[in-house]
Amino acid sequence: MALERIARTARNGFRRSPSGASAHTSEKDMLCEGASTRKYCSLPSLETDTRNRNFLYLSSISKVNHNSFWSRGIRATPTYQFPSAERIVEESDSEYNNPKYPGLEATKPGEKPRVVVLGTGWAACRFLKGLDTKIYDVVCISPRNHMVFTPLLASTCVGTLEFRSVAEPVTRIQSALATGPNSFFYMASCVGVGTNKHEVYCETISKGGLPHEPYRFKVAYDKLVIAAGAEPLTFGIKGVKEHAFFLREVNHAQEIRKKLLLNLMLSEHPGIPEEERKRLLHCVVIGGGPTGVEFSGELSDFIMKDVRERYTHVKDYVKVTLIEANEILSSFDVGLRRYATNHLTKCGVRLMRGVVKEVHPKKIVLNDGTDVPYGLLVWSTGVGPSEFVKSLDLPKSPGGRIGVDGWLRVPSVEDVFALGDCAGFLEQTGRPVLPALAQVAEREGKYLVELFNKIGAQNAGKALSLKDIPLGEPFVYKHLGSMATVGRYKALVDLRQSKDAKGISLAGFLSWFIWRSAYLTRVVSWRNRFYVAVNWATTIVFGRDNSRIG
Repeated sequence: MALERIARTARNGFRRSPSGASAHTSEKDMLCEGASTRKYCSLPSLETDTRNRNFLYLSSISKVNHNSFWSRGIRATPTYQFPSAERIVEESDSEYNNPKYPGLEATKPGEKPRVVVLGTGWAACRFLKGLDTKIYDVVCISPRNHMVFTPLLASTCVGTLEFRSVAEPVTRIQSALATGPNSFFYMASCVGVGTNKHEVYCETISKGGLPHEPYRFKVAYDKLVIAAGAEPLTFGIKGVKEHAFFLREVNHAQEIRKKLLLNLMLSEHPGIPEEERKRLLHCVVIGGGPTGVEFSGELSDFIMKDVRERYTHVKDYVKVTLIEANEILSSFDVGLRRYATNHLTKCGVRLMRGVVKEVHPKKIVLNDGTDVPYGLLVWSTGVGPSEFVKSLDLPKSPGGRIGVDGWLRVPSVEDVFALGDCAGFLEQTGRPVLPALAQVAEREGKYLVELFNKIGAQNAGKALSLKDIPLGEPFVYKHLGSMATVGRYKALVDLRQSKDAKGISLAGFLSWFIWRSAYLTRVVSWRNRFYVAVNWATTIVFGRDNSRIG
C-alpha cells in the first residue's frame, strides 16, 4: 500500500505538471542520461508502472549512479510536486554513500589478534619477515605481490641483472600469508582507513576478472601498520608524469629498458635525419642523487662496452646527460663527490647544472631557457608523500608524511603505526624527519616487529589493549653509511654516521667490491642471491643481453 501511495503521488504530480507528456519525456531522457554511465540504456515510465502495478522503476534506483540520477531528476521535476520522492532520495543516497563492503570482520575472543600491513616495501617486508605468526594472524595489502631490492634496480635497465633477481615474492618472505588459515595477502590498494571502527577499505582492479570493477572490500584490524611508501617528486612541473620515466618499480625498469633498446634500433633505420638520430640516442637523467648517479654509471658502462660492439653504426651518437640543480651526491663526502664527478665525465657522462621548467615530448626546457632534446628521460629527484597518505586524516610530520612518536605510533589514534618512507617524526618529538632510504625503512621494520612480538607475548595484541603496556626504549636510528656505484668497476663507500661527522671514505675498485659484496648479502633470499651472482658472472663473461621483449 505504501508503494501504491508513492506511485499515485508521483502520477498526480506529473498530471499537474504544465508540460504534461513533454515533461515526462524530458524526465525519462534525463534518467537515461544519468544511468548511461553504468550501462543501463533506459528506465520505464512511472505512468506505465502505475498502471501495471509493477514497480521496477523503484527497484532500479539502486542500479543507477545516484549523484547524477537524482541531481538531474530533481532539477527537471522539483520535489515540492511530490515530496515522497525526497524521502527516496535521502534513503538511496545514504545507502550509496555507506556501502556494505564484504571482507574480514573483527576478530572474536579466543582468536589470534590480526595485524594488517599496508605495503610490501623495505619496512613492510622486514616487519612481515620477523612477525611471530604463532601470536598473530597477518593480512598484507598491496598493489604488488613482491618486494623490490631497489639498490640493484638500475642494473636491470641495461641487462646487467634480470628483473626476477631484484623481486622477492612476499609469500616467500612471510610464508603464513600463503599457508596460514587466517592470514592472507590481498593485491589491492587501500583507499581509506576507518580508525574509529578499526577497519581499512580497499579496492582492486582486476582488468575484467571480477564481476564488477573496481571491486571493493574491507578488513578489520587489531593493529594496523601503514608502510605504503612514497611517490616520486615532480614539484608540479608540467609534463613530467606524461613524458618521463621513474625508477622505483620493476615495471619502471622494464619500460626504460624497452625504450632504450627501441631507440637504438630505430636510429639505425635508413633515412633518419642526423639531428633526429642524435635526439633518439640522447639519454637525460634528472637528479644527481644515488639513484640518478648509479643509473648514469650503468648506462655509460653499457654504452662503452655493449653498444659500441653491437650498434657500431650509431655508437658515436649515444650520449648521456645528468642534470642536477646543485651538486651530485650531496650527502657524500666532498672528496667522494669530486671523484664521482671526474669519473662520470671520463666515462662520457655530461654533467649540467640546471632546474627543469617544462617537459615536452621530445625536449625539456630549463629555467634559463635552454632546450635539451632527449630520446629517453629518467626522473630521479627524490620522493614525497603519496596521494593516499595525503588523503588520510592523521597528523602529519614536516614534509607531509604521517606523523609518529618515538615508538612509531600515530599518537592521535589507537593501534595505528606507520614506518618507512610514508612516516616521519612529529615536531613535538624533537627529532628530525629521517631520509627516505632503504636502510632507514629496514631498521624501522626490525624495531617495530620486535615491539609487536613483545606486546603480543603480554597478550596486548588485541584492539584497544595497549594503554597500560610498557613499550620499552623508543626507536633510535644510527646511520651505517652510504654506497653508490659509478660504473666501470668503480664505486663510492662513505661510512660516516652523518654528513658533518668524520669517518672512512673510499672510492675505486675496492669500494666497488665492497658495494657488490654488501648488497649480495642484503638480498632477501638465497634464491635471489644465487640469481644475482650468476647474472653478474654471466655479464662479465658474455656481456649484457640486448634483446627487446614486449
